[in-house]
Amino acid sequence: MPNGLEITKAAIDDFKEIQEYMVIAKEENADRTYAKLKRKYLALKAILQVAGVNLTDIDEIKE
Repeated sequence: MPNGLEITKAAIDDFKEIQEYMVIAKEENADRTYAKLKRKYLALKAILQVAGVNLTDIDEIKE
């Protein structure tokens, strides 16, 4: 069973990956895709904030 640190690391990895896809979607003017990714981004951001993760250095989107 994963511990809190493993869960947090997985969420951070997912957060960073979603941001990469958001940048690509924005560059390609894929508005619907970007909107879907943004919902996932916001959910992960909320989870990480509750977990006490400092997002200053890893949040590239800043939305």
